[in-house]
Amino acid sequence: MNQLQSQSACPRVDIGGQAVMEGVMMRSPNAIAIAVRRPDKSIVVQCKPFEPLSKKHPWMGKPFIRGAVNLVTMLSSGMTTLSDSTRMLGILDEEPTKFEKWLAEKTGKGVDKIVMGVAIVLAVVLSIGLFMALPAGLESILRAAGMPPLGYTLLGGLLKIALLVGYMSLVSLMPDIRRTFQYHGAEHKTVYCHEANLPLTPANAQGFSRLHPRCGTAFLLIVFMISILLFLVLNVVFPISNYFLRLLMHLLMLPVVAGISYEVLKGLAHSESKISKILRWPGLQLQRLTTRKPDDGMLECAICAMNAALHGLPKHAKRTPEGWAILKSYEESDPAYQPPETEA
Repeated sequence: MNQLQSQSACPRVDIGGQAVMEGVMMRSPNAIAIAVRRPDKSIVVQCKPFEPLSKKHPWMGKPFIRGAVNLVTMLSSGMTTLSDSTRMLGILDEEPTKFEKWLAEKTGKGVDKIVMGVAIVLAVVLSIGLFMALPAGLESILRAAGMPPLGYTLLGGLLKIALLVGYMSLVSLMPDIRRTFQYHGAEHKTVYCHEANLPLTPANAQGFSRLHPRCGTAFLLIVFMISILLFLVLNVVFPISNYFLRLLMHLLMLPVVAGISYEVLKGLAHSESKISKILRWPGLQLQRLTTRKPDDGMLECAICAMNAALHGLPKHAKRTPEGWAILKSYEESDPAYQPPETEA
């Protein structure tokens, strides 16, 4: 039997993903799988059941509401995924320092959770400061100088986009981040391969683009564009001179912007009209900053994560004490794989 014919066994569904340190996360409608490459070249795979909030609370799946819900879910699950992938790599197995032991004892939580919590807080503060506080301040200054709403709203929005592009350009200069961006490219190529109903192999996946219309990078750009249009209307109808009130308005309108942007992203991603292709082009080009061409080993990780998200962990694979599967090659993640009799 061909080891790589499992695509026919599973109907095509939209798969989301995320690059992690030395690996990839893939999320199907009912599972989240992470595959990382350890220093010994083995691939360690974790798979957890996933149930969207919209299943428990149907109203959360309604158009324009689901965008804000997904934004919060992505932020929360994204941090959990990064924490899980770090543990899977085994780089947290060192003996904790005295300070770390004291901190864990005083807080009742592990050091990794404390560090992750601090990272989340810092990320939120940085995001609000860069993409809301600074643009709102510029708008207030320009408004006080007598500039009309159209002018200061556009300049405030352009500042957001410039900061986003500048930030992505700077972090891409870091070797570790560039390598993570390669895994981001591996994620996109593998998703494309799945969407084309081709066998999941590195050779097949390499033939696809590393730029995908449903990428979170494209979503961020759409968020900024929608916010420019929305705040242009608000600045004309409800002009606010106080800086702190303007900043508060930006914060309060974030769920509305996210809800609209999500629907726009979904609509553009699933349409092949000429207008849709033109509108999604800027988001695809922005991904040139956050993706890099992956090597075959990175694609193997992405394929393992995809197969696990679709089919679960292979039953024949060895397990770690945590229950993660240990694979020698990506072929072992395919449900059609038959281990040699000596391994059975």
